[in-house]
Amino acid sequence: MKKVQLSGSVRPNVGKKGAKATRNAGLVPCVLYGQGEQTAFAVKANDIEKIVYSPDVYQVELEIEGKKAVGIIQELQQHPVKGTIQHVDFLELNDKKEVKVGLPVRLIGNSRGVLNGGRLMQIFRRLNVLALPADLPEAIVVDITDLRIGQAIRIKDIANNKVKFLDSANAVIVSVARSRVSVDDEADDADDASTEEEAGE
Repeated sequence: MKKVQLSGSVRPNVGKKGAKATRNAGLVPCVLYGQGEQTAFAVKANDIEKIVYSPDVYQVELEIEGKKAVGIIQELQQHPVKGTIQHVDFLELNDKKEVKVGLPVRLIGNSRGVLNGGRLMQIFRRLNVLALPADLPEAIVVDITDLRIGQAIRIKDIANNKVKFLDSANAVIVSVARSRVSVDDEADDADDASTEEEAGE
């Protein structure tokens, strides 16, 4: 998993008034928890936005006035209208303790069904997993090259011995549906066979 650095300052006032004053100063109130005592701190809004508004998930190397820790975003609060970041909770990671993370799903390859006119349908953009911090991948990679019209790839079809998937094993990640312009895969197979026969003559 990718890592990114983020520095912050301790927040002396943790109430609603203190949080409002922090936001008015262009900062975002944060909390680090999970390994002993909680630490309330603040970071620059621009710095945290680069992490939050990214398709990637990061392990965040935090430096809070001399205290160093590695955390991962567990909860994010945003303004209901403006969408601005209001508060961020970081879970401090322990190398020997598994952590629950939502990882992005990355599709690779060109589906045979899509090449035949089928419609690709990605159900899951993220999958919840449980793993040790060192075993967390950047993304769950799914190869759709052999996916044909009417077929689907489920969570149970993905091989990864280092992470435990928390969503249902039978849940469909991606599938290819028939469309009005799709061609039967069987016809495509017949064309391939004819080409091979002609090449052998």
